[in-house]
Amino acid sequence: MTRRDFTERDIHMALDGELPGEERMAYDAWLEANPEMKAKSARYIADHAALRAALAGVMDEPVPARLRQAVFGEAPARGPAWRSRWWLSAAAAVVLMVGGISGYVAGIDGIGRSDNSDDQLVEQAIAAHVIYAAEKRHAVEVPASDKDHLQTWLSNRVGLKLVAPDLVAQGFELVGGRLLPSGEHGKAAMLLYEDAKGERISLFVTAESSEAAKGTYSAEADGPQAVYWLDKGYGCAVVGSLPRERLSDVAKSAYGQLLAGISS
Repeated sequence: MTRRDFTERDIHMALDGELPGEERMAYDAWLEANPEMKAKSARYIADHAALRAALAGVMDEPVPARLRQAVFGEAPARGPAWRSRWWLSAAAAVVLMVGGISGYVAGIDGIGRSDNSDDQLVEQAIAAHVIYAAEKRHAVEVPASDKDHLQTWLSNRVGLKLVAPDLVAQGFELVGGRLLPSGEHGKAAMLLYEDAKGERISLFVTAESSEAAKGTYSAEADGPQAVYWLDKGYGCAVVGSLPRERLSDVAKSAYGQLLAGISS
């Protein structure tokens, strides 16, 4: 049996079927001896299954021109705000796959850059929301019960002083958060909230260097919407399937608290 030091990279190789067969027994023994890595492996497998389920029925469809342009570094023409559900699934694939599901290659610089920072931000935010808001057991990496750690961890990873907004007055309780890869910005923080009826909204926050912008974005008529800002060195999108006026009210409260936290 081959013996060597394994790392998180090997978890991704095993998941992708790229781990050499002669190393499998040693790898399995390493997982058993490292509960934290075994838990990560289980989470990545669950993410992989969720991704495949999200993409069911679209895997064999042609790659959209916009996605091809992003991958090959071409400057795409600015398209309409509406996107079909299969494009949203493809965007979800980019959110997860660009980062090797857990963010393994999220730091690679210069892939898929374009001038449409607001489009890229909200498309990634909506795609992440579609994937994780529907999850029951693996929606977040750090729960709200460990809020202080969540805020410190995400702040350090994203490079912003991130404060989880208090949205109780708007009817939403913090569920928790997770770190996500962001093709344009390297890393993003996602905070998930839920109301008494189980309706969920999410906040997607990145360090952002583009000029100021704001707006409302719908990927499709019956899908989630995003209210977003690019301002003061960061980008934020609040995503949900709420009526537009309510989502806007929630977003205004979240925006004000995020800005106060980042500026303090």
